[in-house]
Amino acid sequence: MRIATWNVNSMNARFPRVEEFLQTRDVDVVLLQETKQRDEKFPFDVLRDMGYESAHFGLSQWNGVAILSRVGLEDVVQGFGEPEEEARVIAATCGGVRVYSCYIPNGRALDNPHYEYKLRWLESLHGRLAAYDPAMPLVVGGDFNVTPTDFDCYDPSAFVGATHVSEPEREALRRIESLGLVDITRQLNPDEPCYSWWDYRNGCFRRGWGLRIDLLYCSAPVVATASASWIDREARKGEKPSDHAPVLVDF
Repeated sequence: MRIATWNVNSMNARFPRVEEFLQTRDVDVVLLQETKQRDEKFPFDVLRDMGYESAHFGLSQWNGVAILSRVGLEDVVQGFGEPEEEARVIAATCGGVRVYSCYIPNGRALDNPHYEYKLRWLESLHGRLAAYDPAMPLVVGGDFNVTPTDFDCYDPSAFVGATHVSEPEREALRRIESLGLVDITRQLNPDEPCYSWWDYRNGCFRRGWGLRIDLLYCSAPVVATASASWIDREARKGEKPSDHAPVLVDF
């Protein structure tokens, strides 16, 4: 099975790029974030014609998460089971694997209330994942808006006192890992930066000024059979790309 996670930064703006990706990358399950669509605008029918069932959670023109699958799509759950103000997580079972598509809040600044919201959100995700049996196939992917370590940031000194690198955020990721989940891209690529996001400004992509914030956390049965995980940098090139590149895993 091949699973990808990708923050597309608007399905309205990026749908031709999504179509190209689906037609050329032979992906079984795609976890999308920041679709920026309400459910009624999501292209369910077009995706079905391409061979993908889809589930979407969109409450406004912001945020939005989705799961596309050509290996089945069952037991869809939107949000954390409470009234949601923002559409940031959706789960489903695809080909016997439970998958989550997550769009973690940005945090904005360490003294901003949105930062505390980010930490609470990550704790809610931890609580949801703690209910799973570690022996079941599970993939939790998405835009986490956190670099797990300084190695995942092109210049840690440029982010001192900022979000995405703070210790409480990284501790929240470690708590998720403590449930028996593995950051599969880093495990399979210990010596490569594997950046997945580059600012549109200042030629950051060309200069290699990136962050690794799009992650795939996998349970033991997935890790045991994983053969490769990589960043699809080609999807960050060309006309009207997202500022994120897809992250893929084969198992």
